[in-house]
Amino acid sequence: MMRQILLAAVVATAGLSTASFAQTVCVSWSNFQEERWKTDEAAIKAALEAAGATYVSADAQASAAKQLTDIESLIAQGCNALIILAMDKDAIGPAVDKAAAEGIPVIGYDRLIEDPRAFYLTFDNKGVGRIIAQTIYDLVPEGNYAIIKGDPGDPNAGFLREGMEEVIGQAVKDGKITIVGEAFTDGWKPDNAQANMEQILTAANNDVDAVLAQNDGMAGGVIAALAAQGLNVPVGGQDGDLAALNRVARGTQTVSVWKNSRELGKAAGEIAVALANGTPMDQIPGVTKFSGGEKGVEMNAILLEPTPITKDNLNVVIEAGHITKEQACEGAMPGVVGCE
Repeated sequence: MMRQILLAAVVATAGLSTASFAQTVCVSWSNFQEERWKTDEAAIKAALEAAGATYVSADAQASAAKQLTDIESLIAQGCNALIILAMDKDAIGPAVDKAAAEGIPVIGYDRLIEDPRAFYLTFDNKGVGRIIAQTIYDLVPEGNYAIIKGDPGDPNAGFLREGMEEVIGQAVKDGKITIVGEAFTDGWKPDNAQANMEQILTAANNDVDAVLAQNDGMAGGVIAALAAQGLNVPVGGQDGDLAALNRVARGTQTVSVWKNSRELGKAAGEIAVALANGTPMDQIPGVTKFSGGEKGVEMNAILLEPTPITKDNLNVVIEAGHITKEQACEGAMPGVVGCE
């Protein structure tokens, strides 16, 4: 189950009163054009509003350099806590230094900033990779696989790939699965993913039996490339994008691993206010220790649990209010749970 991060519990533990503090929480978004961040933002805003805090944000527009400039500007506006969705795990370092120098707590939101001065809040991304791979592997235990990875500057691409390897690695060693193509995708952009998939299909003479894509936007690009060749093979993705959930209903995408952005955003807002009010990182309720990055740095973290959505449980996202039945079920194939 997802851990519930309750600011009231934080306040009770730390003896703080949010009503007596007017905090400003700043958020630096890496690439706000992705559909899912709108949901995250709404949840963060709602949590901050409930705590009487102010929300200020900036969009780096997929530029690591702009993100550093954005954060300098945000800090100058009087941040009491800083939430960062990092565009590049290495380039973000100077921003953390700047925040630390100003005594501003930092939350690495959904993407790892491997620095013990940052609190890491995300879903279990290695677990997401396992779920994507396991769902596809259950359908295609032998054959030719393609793997479409995310941006090379995002540690999540590596975590997802590690999770996938845990599922298919032995089958690859045994010769039951052949990886006929594997590529990073700059900016996690669907167009780049489509181009990657087109190149893989050309190199493999269209002999591809399954595709592991690391998010739904890229899965959409993959499916477009497959459709152009008259192919429909099992494809996995993640994020619970509305278009992807409809593809699950239509039968062109096998699974979308849903990371409830409402829970993640709510947690971020509440943790940010608690940190701004002086709660130590290691006293945030539900905190655990994480050291799974490249450097093995031990960090305070919370990892929420993701949910795989297939044709057999599409009703879960409908009942949660994430998507309407009309949106999810348009053109649905027979037998989709939730679309009866």
